[in-house]
Amino acid sequence: MIEVVVNSRNHEAEGICSYELTCAQGNPLPAFSAGAHIDVHLPGGLVRQYSLCNHPQERHRYLIGVLNDAASRGGSRCLHEQVQAGQRLRISAPRNLFELVPGASRSLLFAGGIGITPILAMAEQLWLQGDLFELHYCARSIERAAFLERLAGAPFASRVHLHFDENPASRLDAAQVLARPGADDHLYVCGPAGFMQHVLDTARDQGWPQAQLHREYFAATPVETANDGAFSVRLGSTGQVFEIPADKTVVQVLESHGVSIAVSCEQGVCGTCLTRVLDGVPEHRDLYLTEDEQAANDQFTPCCSRAKSAVLVLDL
Repeated sequence: MIEVVVNSRNHEAEGICSYELTCAQGNPLPAFSAGAHIDVHLPGGLVRQYSLCNHPQERHRYLIGVLNDAASRGGSRCLHEQVQAGQRLRISAPRNLFELVPGASRSLLFAGGIGITPILAMAEQLWLQGDLFELHYCARSIERAAFLERLAGAPFASRVHLHFDENPASRLDAAQVLARPGADDHLYVCGPAGFMQHVLDTARDQGWPQAQLHREYFAATPVETANDGAFSVRLGSTGQVFEIPADKTVVQVLESHGVSIAVSCEQGVCGTCLTRVLDGVPEHRDLYLTEDEQAANDQFTPCCSRAKSAVLVLDL
């Protein structure tokens, strides 16, 4: 854990604030690569993940951007309502589940709303490397688009394309942008689930291979749970068996019996709780594993995923 100070808090757009974090001891912060995020430990025991959006070469600070989401589970609301400049917080070291692929001939970056945060760092990194890229930033309106001054003043400003729903002439024509993918082109998208699905579906329709598509979700979409049933998990190390009722997750049940699994997002987004499956068939509800990884059925996210088989044997 790293203790940091909120050095400054700034209004970036309607409903979006940025928070500059510096080490409380004055030391350089751990290095990070574009696309990385940190866990932020908030008042009240909440832990939430936020992408780093400052230049990846910077070690004197981290910068995060946070949307005050109406559907917040408490994290963004806490930051907007309680966290001010001068306050101390604890964070994790950076982790990267959304890395740039080295050696791409061209990178297409797509951001929707607050999804601009990891995409900003990617643009900074690609420019530094001298790589070819485009950045397409979509928002409902100019008032809801964050970091516009930074983008306008960036050395890569000519590669930034802004798309606003309120202006039909500027709306993103994804099919045109994604036409004729090159063999070494890569696409990166972050933002609301519907926006990302549109970009990814359009890319597939235009012939993009799955291996060249990269995405990062901020939150999982709601899952229908009315038909959930009970199942059992058995620990591979001890043979202990635990019943998982319809209204509890594997993590919750195991925690109540003293079996701890590291968790963070609790939505199947971050991969922190990823657990090896020794036997049985999971019902995958995560957004972390790829479709091929889910199909292998040899690991799952116990914070949200369940079981299709009566028993799951876990490598615990």
